[in-house]
Amino acid sequence: MKELFTDAPNARMVSEELLCCGQPAVSALEAAARNGCRTVINLRPEGELGDFDEAAAVASLGMRYVHIPVAGPQDLTTENARRLHEALDAPDSHPVMLHCGSGNRVGALLAMRARHLDGQSKDDALQTGLSAGLDPNTPLYGATRDRLSR
Repeated sequence: MKELFTDAPNARMVSEELLCCGQPAVSALEAAARNGCRTVINLRPEGELGDFDEAAAVASLGMRYVHIPVAGPQDLTTENARRLHEALDAPDSHPVMLHCGSGNRVGALLAMRARHLDGQSKDDALQTGLSAGLDPNTPLYGATRDRLSR
């Protein structure tokens, strides 16, 4: 899938069926649909999207849309990790494009999922987050690390 999304910021394949990235352009959403992507999961809160109705765009392309707003560290909760886990584990959901604005919150929430739902160690969960886009040079990194200890 990586070849299809070169215009999505910070795009990285974390598995054969999961692409993590920053906000995809409409062209990336169109390419995703053409190439079999079934689900788009958006972690951006409503206010970040401006006038763009991503839910409608995704639906018009025949894909499932899931919205789990993560505005910052306060939204790195076990409940949001569980919502992500359920969306990723839903039947016929794959391949999946998971995004926020830059990929940073994607990595943070995947780290929470890895630790609190998949049972990874704190260090392994943090590495999962880093591999998916968590930026170690941002305040979200420290907040994520702290929440993985709980």
